Amino acid sequence: MQDGTPTAPSLPPLRNRTFDEIAVGDSASLERSLTAEDIQLYAVMSGDVNPTHVDHEYASSSRYSGVIAHGMWGASLISALLGTRLPGPGTHYLGQTLEFLEPVRIGDTLTVTVTVTARDPSTQQVTLHCRCVNQDGLTVIEGEAEVVAPTEHIERDRATLPEVRLDTGGGGTRRLLDHVRPLGAVRMAVVHPCNALSLSGAMDARAAGLIEPVLVGPRARIEAAADEAGVEVAGVEIEDVPHSHAAGARAAQMAAAGEVEALMKGSLHTDELLSAILPSAAGLRTKRRVSHCFLMQTPAYPRPFIITDAAINVAPTLEEKADIVRNAIDLAHAIGVEQPRVAILAAVETVNPRMVATLDAAALCKMADRGQISGAILDGPLAFDNAVSAAAARIKGIESAVAGVADVLVVPDLESGNMLAKQLEYMGDAVSAGIVLGAKVPVVLTSRADPRDSRLAACALATLLAHRYRSAPP
Repeated sequence: MQDGTPTAPSLPPLRNRTFDEIAVGDSASLERSLTAEDIQLYAVMSGDVNPTHVDHEYASSSRYSGVIAHGMWGASLISALLGTRLPGPGTHYLGQTLEFLEPVRIGDTLTVTVTVTARDPSTQQVTLHCRCVNQDGLTVIEGEAEVVAPTEHIERDRATLPEVRLDTGGGGTRRLLDHVRPLGAVRMAVVHPCNALSLSGAMDARAAGLIEPVLVGPRARIEAAADEAGVEVAGVEIEDVPHSHAAGARAAQMAAAGEVEALMKGSLHTDELLSAILPSAAGLRTKRRVSHCFLMQTPAYPRPFIITDAAINVAPTLEEKADIVRNAIDLAHAIGVEQPRVAILAAVETVNPRMVATLDAAALCKMADRGQISGAILDGPLAFDNAVSAAAARIKGIESAVAGVADVLVVPDLESGNMLAKQLEYMGDAVSAGIVLGAKVPVVLTSRADPRDSRLAACALATLLAHRYRSAPP
């Protein structure tokens, strides 16, 4: 370009080989690595939702000990090779016989080769041997294809295909609400809901059948916020207190007395709410450190996952990280993950004495080995790519029950966790719900930038935990 802007490298055009140019022994190959997205996209297109391919929990207990690709995914690579390289454009596919010899797993790299074994000039038919070999040299698919080769040369520029992104469409939030709603609404103190946004979030949760809100704050300001938001607060209990400090203190008092089973941040600052909850005199502390969890779901990852701690503990010590892990395990159990896989994150996946995060990760894993942390499988240090990508872990030779399939991501400190969570929200289309654990009641921390789905999901988590705390107090 004249302005000096670099252009993206162009792919070579598609060219075929006519029947007369094809000889016995000719071959062509391509290479492709299997990702989780490949499996999901194939399931969407084909409708084949066999749990062996799309349900990690089921697949882990199957004969394959994990998710495997649809057999025809590998077969489609053979079709791609025949249609684009040998013989190429203009090929008429007649038939194929295949044997599926070994499973193909996420992270496997297949080398697909077709080799001409026979040609019939009377019909322009070509027979090709087809073979797919994985990175370990194992033949996973083998067979034979029959095609009619083109008789005229064809050369075409490659089509520009649309980018495909898998979108859960908010299904995770709907499933969470559908699961929690039958449990029944819990009384939740909404602390200083004195603007339209925070008040609307509480009233949405009430309308969804999740909570019975108790609005704690100056009555006049709450009613003004209701007018601004266009919501009706008649019939909703209001604890009239003069200002935000008093609202935090009164809400904590109600929670300690059992008058409410959860707390929700309104329009006051997070530090102000926590300062009312954390002192021992408030009566809401437990033996554990209080920590925050983001429950997140993104189209790029096949299951919901937890990030902790990205909101409360700035630079946690090893002892504090142990409680952060325990709280996250409790949340994972509450949402139905019986044995969560916990990845302790660092910048690298090896222990480095100069990097405290790697030492803490190793210590936390040893604590789990000794039973000081229970109810989960821990591994670390793991870099982020190894924690969420089986392919990345395989490339680096990491053998782990957690790598690539983590349910919980434990970050080194608040800064890294906050940046990770917000990157996933704003650039990864993630849906998130934030909740504070470690106190006697769950605490919903909302942000002014949170969308409605996030606020509802956070209230659903609080309701779920409140019901759980009735039989198993934290």
